[in-house]
Amino acid sequence: MHKITEVLISESELMEKVEEMAKAIENDYKGEDIFIIGVLKGACVFVSDLMRKINLNVELDFMSVSSYGKSTKSSGVVKILKDLDLEIENKHVIIVEDIIDTGLTLKYLTENLRSRNPKSLKVCTLLDKPDRRKCHLDVDYIGFTIPDRFIVGYGIDCAEMYRNLPFIGIVSE
Repeated sequence: MHKITEVLISESELMEKVEEMAKAIENDYKGEDIFIIGVLKGACVFVSDLMRKINLNVELDFMSVSSYGKSTKSSGVVKILKDLDLEIENKHVIIVEDIIDTGLTLKYLTENLRSRNPKSLKVCTLLDKPDRRKCHLDVDYIGFTIPDRFIVGYGIDCAEMYRNLPFIGIVSE
Protein backbone atom coordinates (compact mmCIF):
# COMPACT_ATOMS: atom_id res chain seq x y z
CA MET A 1 0.00 0.00 0.00
CA HIS A 2 1.29 3.46 -0.91
CA LYS A 3 1.62 6.04 1.84
CA ILE A 4 1.11 9.80 1.60
CA THR A 5 4.41 11.35 2.66
CA GLU A 6 3.58 15.04 2.28
CA VAL A 7 0.90 17.53 1.27
CA LEU A 8 2.06 19.24 -1.91
CA ILE A 9 -0.95 21.55 -2.46
CA SER A 10 -3.47 22.29 0.29
CA GLU A 11 -7.24 22.40 -0.12
CA SER A 12 -7.27 26.20 0.30
CA GLU A 13 -4.52 26.64 -2.32
CA LEU A 14 -6.53 24.46 -4.72
CA MET A 15 -9.72 26.49 -4.21
CA GLU A 16 -7.87 29.76 -4.71
CA LYS A 17 -6.28 28.52 -7.93
CA VAL A 18 -9.58 27.15 -9.30
CA GLU A 19 -11.20 30.55 -8.75
CA GLU A 20 -8.27 32.30 -10.47
CA MET A 21 -8.41 29.94 -13.47
CA ALA A 22 -12.20 30.34 -13.79
CA LYS A 23 -11.79 34.14 -13.90
CA ALA A 24 -9.11 33.83 -16.61
CA ILE A 25 -11.44 31.65 -18.71
CA GLU A 26 -14.32 34.11 -18.17
CA ASN A 27 -12.13 37.01 -19.30
CA ASP A 28 -11.01 35.14 -22.43
CA TYR A 29 -14.57 34.17 -23.45
CA LYS A 30 -16.61 37.23 -22.41
CA GLY A 31 -20.15 36.80 -23.72
CA GLU A 32 -19.41 33.46 -25.41
CA ASP A 33 -20.70 29.99 -24.62
CA ILE A 34 -18.03 27.41 -23.85
CA PHE A 35 -17.87 23.65 -24.14
CA ILE A 36 -15.82 21.93 -21.46
CA ILE A 37 -14.47 18.43 -22.00
CA GLY A 38 -13.46 16.80 -18.74
CA VAL A 39 -10.91 14.03 -19.08
CA LEU A 40 -11.97 11.14 -16.85
CA LYS A 41 -11.44 10.03 -14.26
CA GLY A 42 -8.74 12.23 -12.79
CA ALA A 43 -10.17 15.61 -13.76
CA CYS A 44 -13.71 14.98 -12.45
CA VAL A 45 -13.27 16.91 -9.17
CA PHE A 46 -11.38 19.78 -10.81
CA VAL A 47 -13.95 20.07 -13.65
CA SER A 48 -16.83 20.21 -11.17
CA ASP A 49 -15.23 22.94 -9.07
CA LEU A 50 -13.99 24.91 -12.09
CA MET A 51 -17.24 25.04 -14.05
CA ARG A 52 -19.24 26.15 -10.99
CA LYS A 53 -16.95 29.21 -10.76
CA ILE A 54 -17.29 30.18 -14.45
CA ASN A 55 -19.97 32.79 -15.05
CA LEU A 56 -20.76 31.86 -18.65
CA ASN A 57 -23.01 29.34 -20.38
CA VAL A 58 -21.15 26.04 -20.09
CA GLU A 59 -21.82 22.81 -21.94
CA LEU A 60 -20.12 19.78 -20.43
CA ASP A 61 -19.10 16.41 -21.75
CA PHE A 62 -16.49 13.85 -20.79
CA MET A 63 -13.94 11.67 -22.50
CA SER A 64 -12.02 8.82 -21.02
CA VAL A 65 -8.63 8.10 -22.52
CA SER A 66 -5.87 5.86 -21.31
CA SER A 67 -2.17 5.56 -21.90
CA TYR A 68 -1.34 4.03 -18.53
CA GLY A 69 -3.36 0.83 -18.24
CA LYS A 70 -2.62 -0.48 -14.75
CA SER A 71 0.89 0.98 -14.71
CA THR A 72 2.10 4.21 -13.11
CA LYS A 73 4.10 5.04 -16.26
CA SER A 74 2.56 6.19 -19.55
CA SER A 75 2.87 3.63 -22.36
CA GLY A 76 2.44 6.31 -25.03
CA VAL A 77 -0.28 4.20 -26.70
CA VAL A 78 -3.54 6.13 -26.33
CA LYS A 79 -6.95 4.48 -26.28
CA ILE A 80 -10.28 6.35 -26.23
CA LEU A 81 -12.34 4.44 -23.69
CA LYS A 82 -15.31 6.88 -23.77
CA ASP A 83 -15.87 9.37 -26.55
CA LEU A 84 -17.98 12.54 -26.48
CA ASP A 85 -21.76 12.25 -26.52
CA LEU A 86 -22.17 15.76 -27.97
CA GLU A 87 -20.86 17.48 -31.11
CA ILE A 88 -18.17 20.16 -30.76
CA GLU A 89 -18.21 21.57 -34.28
CA ASN A 90 -18.15 25.39 -34.24
CA LYS A 91 -17.93 25.58 -30.43
CA HIS A 92 -15.35 27.10 -28.10
CA VAL A 93 -13.86 23.96 -26.55
CA ILE A 94 -11.70 23.73 -23.46
CA ILE A 95 -10.13 20.39 -22.58
CA VAL A 96 -9.82 20.14 -18.80
CA GLU A 97 -7.11 17.80 -17.52
CA ASP A 98 -5.98 16.91 -14.02
CA ILE A 99 -2.30 16.62 -14.90
CA ILE A 100 -0.07 16.86 -17.96
CA ASP A 101 2.86 14.49 -17.75
CA THR A 102 4.56 13.26 -20.95
CA GLY A 103 1.98 15.16 -23.00
CA LEU A 104 1.53 12.25 -25.41
CA THR A 105 -2.09 11.56 -24.40
CA LEU A 106 -3.05 15.21 -24.61
CA LYS A 107 -1.28 15.67 -27.96
CA TYR A 108 -3.30 12.76 -29.36
CA LEU A 109 -6.49 14.13 -27.82
CA THR A 110 -6.05 17.69 -29.15
CA GLU A 111 -5.30 16.39 -32.67
CA ASN A 112 -8.37 14.15 -32.52
CA LEU A 113 -10.62 17.00 -31.32
CA ARG A 114 -9.22 19.54 -33.83
CA SER A 115 -10.35 17.22 -36.61
CA ARG A 116 -13.94 17.75 -35.36
CA ASN A 117 -13.78 21.46 -36.29
CA PRO A 118 -14.33 23.35 -33.05
CA LYS A 119 -14.43 27.16 -33.30
CA SER A 120 -11.48 27.21 -30.88
CA LEU A 121 -9.65 24.63 -28.77
CA LYS A 122 -7.79 25.41 -25.58
CA VAL A 123 -6.22 23.28 -22.87
CA CYS A 124 -6.63 23.77 -19.13
CA THR A 125 -4.74 21.66 -16.60
CA LEU A 126 -4.63 21.79 -12.85
CA LEU A 127 -1.13 20.31 -12.68
CA ASP A 128 1.80 20.41 -15.08
CA LYS A 129 4.93 18.23 -14.87
CA PRO A 130 7.15 19.77 -17.57
CA ASP A 131 10.18 17.66 -16.54
CA ARG A 132 8.47 14.58 -18.02
CA ARG A 133 7.31 16.17 -21.31
CA LYS A 134 8.03 14.12 -24.43
CA CYS A 135 6.38 16.41 -27.00
CA HIS A 136 5.58 20.08 -27.50
CA LEU A 137 2.17 21.19 -26.23
CA ASP A 138 0.48 24.56 -25.99
CA VAL A 139 -1.28 24.75 -22.64
CA ASP A 140 -3.48 27.80 -22.16
CA TYR A 141 -4.33 27.54 -18.46
CA ILE A 142 -1.97 25.97 -15.91
CA GLY A 143 -2.82 25.77 -12.24
CA PHE A 144 0.42 24.56 -10.67
CA THR A 145 3.75 23.43 -12.08
CA ILE A 146 4.91 20.51 -9.95
CA PRO A 147 8.04 18.40 -9.60
CA ASP A 148 8.29 14.88 -11.02
CA ARG A 149 6.79 13.10 -8.02
CA PHE A 150 3.93 10.60 -7.82
CA ILE A 151 0.90 12.49 -6.54
CA VAL A 152 -2.69 11.70 -5.51
CA GLY A 153 -5.80 13.48 -4.33
CA TYR A 154 -8.41 15.89 -5.67
CA GLY A 155 -9.52 13.32 -8.27
CA ILE A 156 -6.08 11.84 -8.97
CA ASP A 157 -5.62 8.22 -7.97
CA CYS A 158 -3.13 5.49 -7.24
CA ALA A 159 -4.71 2.13 -8.13
CA GLU A 160 -8.15 3.84 -7.95
CA MET A 161 -7.57 5.02 -4.35
CA TYR A 162 -7.12 8.53 -2.87
CA ARG A 163 -9.30 10.39 -5.42
CA ASN A 164 -11.46 11.71 -2.57
CA LEU A 165 -8.66 13.57 -0.76
CA PRO A 166 -9.34 17.35 -0.70
CA PHE A 167 -5.62 18.13 -1.26
CA ILE A 168 -2.78 16.99 -3.53
CA GLY A 169 -0.36 14.70 -1.71
CA ILE A 170 2.89 13.01 -2.61
CA VAL A 171 2.96 9.23 -2.19
CA SER A 172 5.87 6.91 -1.62
CA GLU A 173 6.62 4.83 -4.71
